[in-house]
Amino acid sequence: MANNPGAKKAIRKIERRTEVNKARRSRVRTFLRKFEEALTGGDAGAAKAAFIEAQSELMRAVSKGVVHKNTGSRKVSRLAAQLKKMAAA
Repeated sequence: MANNPGAKKAIRKIERRTEVNKARRSRVRTFLRKFEEALTGGDAGAAKAAFIEAQSELMRAVSKGVVHKNTGSRKVSRLAAQLKKMAAA
């Protein structure tokens, strides 16, 4: 358990940061879900719009340090591949 003031402050900071990161991660998941729903709906226009929003939100999470850069890039790449596959069909 934290004994000195610096350690106690660090715990408070970590708790606040954890809450912010949870909210950001949840937001990313929401946009990914919207993209998946647009894909299953079969509407190419809606899927394209949802992809742009999901990509933007993922890269924002990367810039904020919530998601690692390579993880964000991998996810965006996979989303783009799904969109391309849908457009080709």
